[in-house]
Amino acid sequence: MPHNDPFVDKLHEWIEVSMDRSIRDFIRYSRESGLSVSQLGALFHIHRIGSSGVTDLGDHLGVTSAAASQMLDRLVRQGLILRLEDPSDRRVKQVVLTDKGLRVIHEGMRARQRWLVDLAQTMTCL
Repeated sequence: MPHNDPFVDKLHEWIEVSMDRSIRDFIRYSRESGLSVSQLGALFHIHRIGSSGVTDLGDHLGVTSAAASQMLDRLVRQGLILRLEDPSDRRVKQVVLTDKGLRVIHEGMRARQRWLVDLAQTMTCL
């Protein structure tokens, strides 16, 4: 949608390009890592907030608590997360990243941002 301000129009173009590249590289990383986009989304959510309950994670992903719990079971089996008792309520489980899960997050971030490094190198050659 064009605006009267050419600067705003250029910003829109750059945002479109950056979102397209970031999402494409994130999906590629998902396939290469053997994790679904939802699983990676769960890991990124846990990383961002530090720990998460099953219901909170389900709400964030837009799935039921049962579906979130099944996904978390798979991530536990892969060694990417741990389920721990909530210190304030032992009936509640909190989910945290393992060191392996944190490595996956960092690799995913690098994969999503790799194109920026390529762009910067191209621009310095001009």
